[in-house]
Amino acid sequence: MWSMLRGSLVVFILIFSWVSHGSASVTYDKRSFIINGQRKILISGSIHYPRSTPEMWPDLIQKAKDGGLDVIQTYVFWNGHEPSRGKYYFEGRYDLVRFIKVVQAAGLYVHLRIGPYICAEWNFGGFPVWLKYVPGIAFRTDNGPFKVAMQGFTQKIVDMMKSEKLFQPQGGPIIMSQIENEYGPVEYEIGAPGKAYTKWAAEMAVQLGTGVPWVMCKQEDAPDPVIDACNGFYCENFFPNKDYKPKMFTEAWTGWYTEFGGAIPNRPAEDLAYSVARFIQNRGSFINYYMYHGGTNFGRTAGGPFISTSYDYDAPIDEYGLPSEPKWGHLRDLHKAIKLCEPALVSADPTVTYLGTNLEAHVYKAKSGACAAFLANYDPKSSAKVTFGNTQYDLPPWSVSILPDCKNVVFNTARIGAQSSQMKMNPVSTFSWQSYNEETASAYTEDTTTMDGLLEQINITRDTTDYLWYMTEVHIKPDEGFLKTGQYPVLTVMSAGHALHVFINGQLSGTVYGELSNPKVTFSDNVKLTVGTNKISLLSVAMGLPNVGLHFETWNAGVLGPVTLKGLNEGTVDMSSWKWSYKIGLKGEALNLQAITGSSSDEWVEGSLLAQKQPLTWYKTTFNAPGGNDPLALDMSSMGKGQIWINGESIGRHWPAYTAHGNCNGCNYAGIFNDKKCQTGCGGPSQRWYHVPRSWLKPSGNQLIVFEELGGNPAGITLVKRTMDRVCADIFEGQPSLKNSQIIGSSKVNSLQSKAHLWCAPGLKISKIQFASFGVPQGTCGSFREGSCHAHKSYDALQRNCIGKQSCSVSVAPEVFGGDPCPGSMKKLSVEALCS
Repeated sequence: MWSMLRGSLVVFILIFSWVSHGSASVTYDKRSFIINGQRKILISGSIHYPRSTPEMWPDLIQKAKDGGLDVIQTYVFWNGHEPSRGKYYFEGRYDLVRFIKVVQAAGLYVHLRIGPYICAEWNFGGFPVWLKYVPGIAFRTDNGPFKVAMQGFTQKIVDMMKSEKLFQPQGGPIIMSQIENEYGPVEYEIGAPGKAYTKWAAEMAVQLGTGVPWVMCKQEDAPDPVIDACNGFYCENFFPNKDYKPKMFTEAWTGWYTEFGGAIPNRPAEDLAYSVARFIQNRGSFINYYMYHGGTNFGRTAGGPFISTSYDYDAPIDEYGLPSEPKWGHLRDLHKAIKLCEPALVSADPTVTYLGTNLEAHVYKAKSGACAAFLANYDPKSSAKVTFGNTQYDLPPWSVSILPDCKNVVFNTARIGAQSSQMKMNPVSTFSWQSYNEETASAYTEDTTTMDGLLEQINITRDTTDYLWYMTEVHIKPDEGFLKTGQYPVLTVMSAGHALHVFINGQLSGTVYGELSNPKVTFSDNVKLTVGTNKISLLSVAMGLPNVGLHFETWNAGVLGPVTLKGLNEGTVDMSSWKWSYKIGLKGEALNLQAITGSSSDEWVEGSLLAQKQPLTWYKTTFNAPGGNDPLALDMSSMGKGQIWINGESIGRHWPAYTAHGNCNGCNYAGIFNDKKCQTGCGGPSQRWYHVPRSWLKPSGNQLIVFEELGGNPAGITLVKRTMDRVCADIFEGQPSLKNSQIIGSSKVNSLQSKAHLWCAPGLKISKIQFASFGVPQGTCGSFREGSCHAHKSYDALQRNCIGKQSCSVSVAPEVFGGDPCPGSMKKLSVEALCS
């Protein structure tokens, strides 16, 4: 009994110190977090430091700040920081302290998600591979060896943050931390050991004494004082498990990841803004975009398996570090509107009034007189007119209007005031190549190991390479019947994944590969065998380790069999228990062909000897860096599958031969979103372009290495610049325009005039008005067309105000365009301009 009372007392003291004690620098209650005595509605965005370069960090974080964010959220990547047990790495893209200090210098806070399990479509969910081989270990459960390792790394990170004085009570930017990650569903599956582990993890974290709150996402039973939080596309109906805890949305998914073989998911800006507004109107106080900048899975960091190298995630800042419009601008305007409402939101509980079917008003009225209202239309098909106060308001389908003074609408989630932009990839360099033929591995050589039976791949490679050779020999006697009939035997190879190349006597006989939903593969085909000894070489290829799933540390990869040969005189032969030889990796990897210092092999050839469309081939070239600051990428559409290096740095895996399948039948922002809705790119490569960070390049003499598994054509590889091609605006008459000069720094709602704003990237100017129509134009950016109502002077004001300028604005009103072309109709201006 005393132990129970003592435990309850500890929890009470912790809650009291965080929630009620005025001297603490980070406190909270049900309405909001309170930082240094000031209540805040916190808007956050995920930026993962290893998915960009240190040189990109300041600009990314400044764009996040300009977009209205208060907080940068990041995971901590255990396998990047402790690649081998007890040996730590905190340099380059893994310089966590440097990243946090860049955030601090920008005046933003940090939410540090230590985990150390992170999921994140990251290799092995962030766990180092050595952890799998700790004796007696079982991941993420009440297991002694796992808890010792997990606590050790968590303590390591907390001590590092303390030593650098990065927690808020020390004057640093870290205002909260996370332990574990989306553990609730796992706990549900494993029962009592899961509950015990949750309790242990929470107590362990709290006892580390960071001075800031701890969070557990997707953890309905998060032990006090840890705050439970929601992840998903929508979280408006989520509430924490205790009334005194703030309502947190730790992952508002801005899109979805791309998998090799899948189409590219896109989440409309209107729907994302709708989700955020609904969460805030329903007492939400912390929202984080996952991702705000997704970045790139450089090297072999992508997990899954089958997750693409691009982790763009349809985020507000794209993979290359550029604003993705209109999403970035639309959310910026949303954040301004929310901040205008902040005095009321943090001071009162909402009153909810039903205005009709699928229609609601959420009103916050503070004793100070502050008042904010949210008018919501949940119908995905029909617009509505509602009366609120003494005024009538038009609500588009599936939208929320925000009224910071309970009178004037300054933002509607379905009315985008920000410009749209279309990017283009401009070729700037082609290459002259050399090639090196990777040899098919042979059994019984010095660099092979021979054993009876088939072995699991990761157990042998320890994930030091994607590649493992399985080799054996088949002896064919002259009297085999198939030699006379020409009906060659059928080789069947069953593999746990993820891709498999089958070579018979050094010649490629076939390739099979799986997919994210089913990584297992089976090769079954006739193979050409001849009299005598035939060499069977199976190149098993891993495409990243699993990052999620119940006890995913037990999942396997590689050729586990059975392996059979059917059609011999003796019938079907099971070769699974035969002697097999194993070779880890490729000869080119052993020679360090991908490294600057290891690529001078005399066996490189060029000119007429250059290997083309040949499997297992390395390619090398050198090039000069193009001028300017535009982001760069490699167009790999002519290649099949493999890996890429620039100056020894791994760009990641390429696989343009894996054609995207999905649902690419258009997109309507309204209605419940899921990752299969609003897809693009069906029929083409899942990923065509591969980001080349500028900071990895020298002015001249840059080395590009490509390893090709399937047999692509290197002549088609080009270096491209990502530039702004055209910009568009699509603005309704009477739609408020939230510009910095009108609102920033004041809670007062100004007179907001409807305007179309256009801007080109620095160094570019508006060179042509490609389309303009004030009336009822149809279509979207890049495909606008006139509707039944069109003002014939639609072009005049835009050409007069915008041509030759980097940015411009035009009021959206009938008098600007020569009069009202259709009185009584709701009109808008659609404009498309070229930048050059």
